[in-house]
Amino acid sequence: MKLQKLVLISSATILAIGAGTAIAQFKNSEKAISYRQSVFNVMGNHFGQIGAVVKGEAPFNKDEVAKNAAIVATLSTLPWQAFGPGTEGGKARADIWSDNAKFKAASEKMQLAVSNLNTAAQSGDLESIKKAFGAAGATCKGCHDDFKKK
Repeated sequence: MKLQKLVLISSATILAIGAGTAIAQFKNSEKAISYRQSVFNVMGNHFGQIGAVVKGEAPFNKDEVAKNAAIVATLSTLPWQAFGPGTEGGKARADIWSDNAKFKAASEKMQLAVSNLNTAAQSGDLESIKKAFGAAGATCKGCHDDFKKK
């Protein structure tokens, strides 16, 4: 069973990365903005479902948490190509383009933290999930504080 999940998650990640390459070009900035906002919206929904469990607002179902964490990990690789030159706007601050190295580092830090959350979630250990969730949430907050309009 665990091998099947690992294969599924690996396949989804590879497909997501491949899809990112295929859709790296957007017709216009509005399409790029819509794409990245959609990805973040879906990612936030699944992250929020894990958060409800971590906060004790929802019952702990290890399979559901693992599923949500895998989705978040896959989605965490997608929005970055929609922040290319000429895609300014939306809720994104200009700092993304003026200090792109800092933005890239923040995105990589978030992806690593989300990957760690996924690993913890696949283990089914709630205490590990709580710790990894807090670390992932901190990276999300840091990026929002620095790069998202209020």
